[in-house]
Amino acid sequence: MKFNKVRGIIGLPVLTDNIIWLWVEDKSLVVIDPALSKPVKNFINKNNLLLDSILQTHHHYDHIGGTEELIKEWPNVKVIAPEKEKNRIPFQNYPVKDNEHIKILNKEFRIIELKGHTRAHISFYSKDFENPILFVGDTLFSGGCGRIFEGTNEQMYKSIKRISKLPFNTKIYCGHEYTKSNLLWALNLYPGNKLIQKKLLE
Repeated sequence: MKFNKVRGIIGLPVLTDNIIWLWVEDKSLVVIDPALSKPVKNFINKNNLLLDSILQTHHHYDHIGGTEELIKEWPNVKVIAPEKEKNRIPFQNYPVKDNEHIKILNKEFRIIELKGHTRAHISFYSKDFENPILFVGDTLFSGGCGRIFEGTNEQMYKSIKRISKLPFNTKIYCGHEYTKSNLLWALNLYPGNKLIQKKLLE
């Protein structure tokens, strides 16, 4: 029996710029927005883990593409996804809605709906960690917000305002690494901004 030394929340870079977030608690694993199944399977097998839950923030294929294969191997896994997306995430077995509180591995999470990127995008927020955490999907990134595919500018603005009301020390786990491109775009708009210039050098 291998001893699992992995703990906490780990980012798994896949595709061009996606990040699959893996939360390891003892011998259990929770996967957030698995774009692919193979890297997740490899991580599980390498670390001798049990897949407990899959969290889905929205229906885009680069966030749910690996889920069905994971279900085939672990048929009892909970797939927690927006209730409004039953048609577009048909393999969900644990539908949730805005402001619902759920338990995952004995930690409480609040579902926060963040419309804009899609019409039923959700996030997962918990205060039961050293710092509060938010799995935010494609609503917010370092240096920018998500593209508005189905929602409106007003909805995205309201979603970002909801995020801004969370505690200042909340750790935000976003679904892509867009930092450099976002900052370059911002610098093009504000070429004299010292904060943007400094951030690009970090």
